Amino acid sequence: MSNGARHALGVVAGLLLPPMVAAGLWFGVGDLTDKAQAAFQISWPAWGALVAAAVVFAFLAGSRLSPAASLLGGLSFTGVGAIPLAETIGGVRLMPDGILPASLQNGYLTLGLSGLQLALGVALLVVSTFPSRWRSSAEPAVHSPAYAPAPSPYYQSDAGPEDATRPMFRD
Repeated sequence: MSNGARHALGVVAGLLLPPMVAAGLWFGVGDLTDKAQAAFQISWPAWGALVAAAVVFAFLAGSRLSPAASLLGGLSFTGVGAIPLAETIGGVRLMPDGILPASLQNGYLTLGLSGLQLALGVALLVVSTFPSRWRSSAEPAVHSPAYAPAPSPYYQSDAGPEDATRPMFRD
């Protein structure tokens, strides 16, 4: 895959996957909290949403697709996670009311006010800073026979399997 295609797919993944992760986290945490407070029950759809969000988050953080995906996801999670912190410090009402359904709103407030959403955003930003993720997979270098390395006195490639674990070649 060419570098341009890899980064284009990373941008698409970075725009589509973070909202899905956020919705899964918000629904999972909100529904688990609602069911536990109302009737002390376990909500299996909420657990499924949390597991699916964790899998997609791991894909964003660890894929070799492109670091643009984790960069865009990190920026969005950090921005949305910083809103409750800014509201707490500044005293000005910034968080939306009535825009999200009840279970999503509850999950957003729980994750936002606990700082977990901000921590997930910072984690994605840190993951995207590693230089090895921005490089493409390089072609192996072609060695000239004039610069071939000298044979090692400790290892003989034509030695039989009985000499495979010995530190030195024995005649």
